[in-house]
Amino acid sequence: MTKSERSGCPFATLAGPRFETDPAGLYAELRARHGAVAPIRLDGDVPAWLVLGYHELLRVVRDPGLFSRDSRLWRDLIEGRLPADWPMLPMVEYRPSLLSTDGPEHRRRNAAISAALGRIDRRALRGEIEQMADSLIDTFVTRGTADLITEYARRLPILALGRMVGLPGPSGPPLVEAIDGLLDGGPEAPAHQAFFERTMTDLVAAKHAVPGGDIPSWLIAHPAAPTDAEILDDLVVFMAAGHQPTANWIGNTLRFLLTDHGLHASVAGGRRTADEALDEVLWLDPPTQNVVGRWATEDTVLGETRIRAGDFLILGIAGAGADPAVRTADTELAGNRAHLAWGSGPHMCPAQDHARLIAQTAVDTLLDRLPDLRLAIPPDALVWHPSPWARGLTALPVTFTPDRPTHGGMPWPAASTRPESRPTPPDPPTPPDPPTPPTEPDTPAPPTADTAPSTPSTPAASPPPAPAPTPPTGPPAWWSPARWLRGR
Repeated sequence: MTKSERSGCPFATLAGPRFETDPAGLYAELRARHGAVAPIRLDGDVPAWLVLGYHELLRVVRDPGLFSRDSRLWRDLIEGRLPADWPMLPMVEYRPSLLSTDGPEHRRRNAAISAALGRIDRRALRGEIEQMADSLIDTFVTRGTADLITEYARRLPILALGRMVGLPGPSGPPLVEAIDGLLDGGPEAPAHQAFFERTMTDLVAAKHAVPGGDIPSWLIAHPAAPTDAEILDDLVVFMAAGHQPTANWIGNTLRFLLTDHGLHASVAGGRRTADEALDEVLWLDPPTQNVVGRWATEDTVLGETRIRAGDFLILGIAGAGADPAVRTADTELAGNRAHLAWGSGPHMCPAQDHARLIAQTAVDTLLDRLPDLRLAIPPDALVWHPSPWARGLTALPVTFTPDRPTHGGMPWPAASTRPESRPTPPDPPTPPDPPTPPTEPDTPAPPTADTAPSTPSTPAASPPPAPAPTPPTGPPAWWSPARWLRGR
């Protein structure tokens, strides 16, 4: 016996105070009422199925022949039932990117992006990300207060991703605003999308003129010969899918640590690792709680629900992670990577190791520098950003013992609040190209007299010494068992 969309049954919406404050409770209610697949309505009264069952979600993502990424199969789109000004359309409309292709075409595109990602030297990249994190911390370390979302978690991923694709640092602030605005699906989403795509188009043109050791240059030179349009689409996916989820992953993990004092003490003392805490968050509060989407290619049954050809399915990552069939009160979550936060099957995220590197470095560096972090407000006063897709805080205010800067701070120019007021992205740069992300090094040549640093014969006059800063009260930032255990 199958279930179908029942007449008279109230539909849940992925919006409103209940959803924003207690999505886990809503998912549990939907599971109790409908089972593994629940009928919902999106903004604009657009119908969809929310897949809440762990095994059902696995079946969907592992069978692209039955559940395709191609939104052109969507029956409501074909029949003209979508609102003309539907703000979520930029997220679901078809474009021939890595996300929307299946079969041999997807394998060709995935091979190119995977090869480019594989050329990045992750050990060297971690060192650069750590420097970026230290510089961001320096901008607020002397104050003793900070908002870890706006001043840290939302800034570090775009800097790291920009380094990987060869973007200059000043591109960060407007790109953060554009990506967040696009993924939130608000009324300005199309304008945010246009700015974002224009920036990536200029980047691809720049890498044709001056190739570097970065992802777009490697894509241009790959034997799969992706076109500029394909590279643009895949860079848009890489940047959008890499920035906001990673920022929310960092923020959600920091909230987890700051509200669970036992866990915080275990990580700070080296008994548990930040990596284990990051995995636990992917079960309990994943940064992407729901994912667009799949479209049924033919009539089928999923769980006990009849799905019609052309139906729209949303992947309930958070709901599937709480499925009692796979997760009980006794399930050990620390270090458990059976969650579905990265997806599964042919569309499994190819950049998950790089996202983990950014998030782990962000958490480790912050706890090393500020070991006595404390929430500045009660936990129940924290506000979640309203979104059916992302799960992240609007702010995470903290206090800590002020300390000295170590790198001098990284300026973060204010971005405009409206896409149309932003300056047009600059023309493609001329040599020299911006610094490029590290690649796997060749065997280094032995040092010679030409490469050894020289000592000037007549030293320049030293400037007068600057006044010594006033020592902060409390233990210094380096006084951390976890820092010592990591050899830092």
